[in-house]
Amino acid sequence: MKKIIFIVLIQFQIIPVLLAQKFISTKSHISFFSEAPVENVEAHTYQSKSTFDTETGEIVFTVPVNSFQFKRSLMQKHFNEKYIQSDKYPRSRFKGKVTGFTKTPGKQDVTAEGLLEIHGVTKRVSLKGVIDFSSQKITVRSSFPLRVADYKVKIPKLVFSNVAEVVDVTVEFTYVPDKS
Repeated sequence: MKKIIFIVLIQFQIIPVLLAQKFISTKSHISFFSEAPVENVEAHTYQSKSTFDTETGEIVFTVPVNSFQFKRSLMQKHFNEKYIQSDKYPRSRFKGKVTGFTKTPGKQDVTAEGLLEIHGVTKRVSLKGVIDFSSQKITVRSSFPLRVADYKVKIPKLVFSNVAEVVDVTVEFTYVPDKS
């Protein structure tokens, strides 16, 4: 009997999430890591915003590029001024569609296909990830390589050995139903 009551309670907590269609991010974490011979570069931001529609699979996220925090302030300055030019290109954005999921509790492998804009350049991408439908929230995670030259980010020859041509990007969003 206790097991049945527990299962019923779990269903009442999960069902509202599964029935909702539009979700907004309440928590985000995007990071990138560049392994290079001279030194590794790593940065994190927790200021991204995202929406996810479970009915259509549409997902959008926007990243204020100057919100990335580095271990060393000089790295952050060079990233914003010399490489990504955050004054000229203040945001990066992904707009696409998640496929391969069902609105059932648990983790599922998914693919997001769409347009990724970085440094004023937009490219069609296909990103593998995991979606987790659980009690009152949805979590989406993805890790993927990003070739900086594809987005016309120029690395000066003087520091070419300090920055990798491909950086590893990790994206994680936690969503709750949009009550608006």
